[in-house]
Amino acid sequence: MLAAASVGLLAARLAFDSDTFQNCRYLGPSTRMYLTSWAGVACALGALLLYTALRRAARRYGPSAGTTWQGRLAAVSAALTPVLLLLLLWTTYWLYAPDPSGGNDCSGLHSITVIS
Repeated sequence: MLAAASVGLLAARLAFDSDTFQNCRYLGPSTRMYLTSWAGVACALGALLLYTALRRAARRYGPSAGTTWQGRLAAVSAALTPVLLLLLLWTTYWLYAPDPSGGNDCSGLHSITVIS
């Protein structure tokens, strides 16, 4: 469930990419971009931690985790979550990277001040 939530948060984060510009003015990353990026990372990490805890509990108290369809589904989810986590970390890194357009407006051109 947490892995599916982090997939949804990644999709939402990518949908919010247009928040950085409005009328060719750079506004910077929006608050919802920060929230979806960090919440996605938290959900992905939570999914891995929960899978580890449930697998240990199943080993102690119940049948092997790979014998039921729920266990196999959880294992597939846990195998895909590190890739998802890397994508989410990349989008979070992008939030803190410098403005790719160079500063002012959509052209990326800004005046150069010469100090003599």
